[in-house]
Amino acid sequence: MAAQTILFDFTLDKDKTADEEARQKVAKILRNELEQVFPQLVLAYSMESPENGYFAVLHENKDTVITCRIFQHGLLTLNIEYFLPDGKEPIISFDTMRTVELILRQKFDSDRSKYLPPIKRGGYIDIYMTSSDERIIEYDIDKVVFEARSPFQKIQIMHSKTLGNMLLLDELQNIAESDLIYTETLMCRGVENYEGKEICILGGGDGALLYELLKENPKHVVMLEIDELVMQTCNKYLSVICGDVLEKRKTDQYEIIVGDCVEYLKKFTAEGRKFDYVFGDLTDIPITEAPEGETWDFIRTIFEHSFNVLKPDGKYLTHGNGSTCQVQLRLFEEQLELLRPKVKFTTTKAFVPSFMEEWLFYQVTFA
Repeated sequence: MAAQTILFDFTLDKDKTADEEARQKVAKILRNELEQVFPQLVLAYSMESPENGYFAVLHENKDTVITCRIFQHGLLTLNIEYFLPDGKEPIISFDTMRTVELILRQKFDSDRSKYLPPIKRGGYIDIYMTSSDERIIEYDIDKVVFEARSPFQKIQIMHSKTLGNMLLLDELQNIAESDLIYTETLMCRGVENYEGKEICILGGGDGALLYELLKENPKHVVMLEIDELVMQTCNKYLSVICGDVLEKRKTDQYEIIVGDCVEYLKKFTAEGRKFDYVFGDLTDIPITEAPEGETWDFIRTIFEHSFNVLKPDGKYLTHGNGSTCQVQLRLFEEQLELLRPKVKFTTTKAFVPSFMEEWLFYQVTFA
């Protein structure tokens, strides 16, 4: 069950909305047509303002509420909202919405019109998430498979009809059964040679990177993940991408250490332990206008300690963020340029199905 919000907008000739008299004519046409769909429609409130145009609230039996705005600039917006219990048919069908749009477009002689099918708000299953540059994405999620809160974050497994099971951490999509391309691009499969190499993974609790790296016959992989519950959850619900690698914490091929990766990187540094590859499979590049704040400090800390345990000819590989986030990606690169000893980097891109956008990945070596 959820509130259903249907949005319409129409672009009109400015002459039809330029003054109060013209806007009242438009409002009268609008109400007449709405009464064909809502015969018991009542005007609850209206307001006229020379600066802001016309605003009205209408309702039918106080169940369906309609808000209307007519802007003096030639724009009319219409919001229809009602609550839909589980198992009930929508008040307005797809055909009705389309008919209302076409009739009003003709009545207003509108240059452009648009309606959005019901936006479902407040339901138990949240089907809306955002891209890295804050665009709304609607997912075909049909059920919540798992939900719990660890000491570190909220963990959810959602099922998508097209993407399969998806891991969400603090309500942000992380990886889905459809996302092999994400892991392969992060590890530069087919370009990097991992055979016989020593590898360290920072994070990676979904197990996908560890699972794919082990196919490349490395000498040994150590994975540093702080959240035990994430690994237990992915082992149970995302075995498509992680296989059985999260079943055990230590084998001849790999070791999974549950704990703070920074503390273990410090320990490795003190021991003089070095790696051919270090993977940063942790937080995304923050969407901020300046490299300030707790997350940026964490990224700089990870840089410092990761390069301390990297062999001279080793490589640090990490994900960045959506390729449309040009400002934030540049901020990240500026942090790389500040590192001493100096480093150089290359990038790769891939369209990640569950992100529904192109993502950027970094490969960093000592200069």
